[in-house]
Amino acid sequence: MLSPKDLYIEWVNTPTYWRWVSIPEARFEEVPELLSVCWLEIRGKISISRLSPMTLYKAYLVFKVHDVYGFDYYPVNLSVGLVGTDGSMRTAYLDPEHEPERDRIPIDLQPTPNDVQFPMARVDGWLEVEMGEFFNEGCMNAGELEMSALEIEGGNWKGGLIFQGIEIRAIA
Repeated sequence: MLSPKDLYIEWVNTPTYWRWVSIPEARFEEVPELLSVCWLEIRGKISISRLSPMTLYKAYLVFKVHDVYGFDYYPVNLSVGLVGTDGSMRTAYLDPEHEPERDRIPIDLQPTPNDVQFPMARVDGWLEVEMGEFFNEGCMNAGELEMSALEIEGGNWKGGLIFQGIEIRAIA
């Protein structure tokens, strides 16, 4: 798992938007809690050389909610791929309690129902959404795998998430 301190999180050190908290069930000493932003951008990278060759991987955004708001208007765009490529793309609504308010979203920005996912509960009490997948063919040791979670189109204020990190799992 990539810790939040290993990720690029826009405005994470601006106390108006985020705060670092310690919670007992977190894997890391401190994790960021989203107070309020209108531009959500989270990015992580890992060297391809750290991944086993000829293996399929999936990346997951791992988080909790606390008085969550604003994530039922626009889905978060998720992607996984080599730096400089498009990679695999997904969309997800991060509020597990509310259905999306599609009537507030312009038609051209609405994802199709088959493309949208919602958070799934994990056995450790956190939530996760699949960001995408990557097959490491093993033919290169250089390069980086980049994962991103973006919601920058809506412009609405959102908050109430606590981010654990990005987990990368080999799929058997």
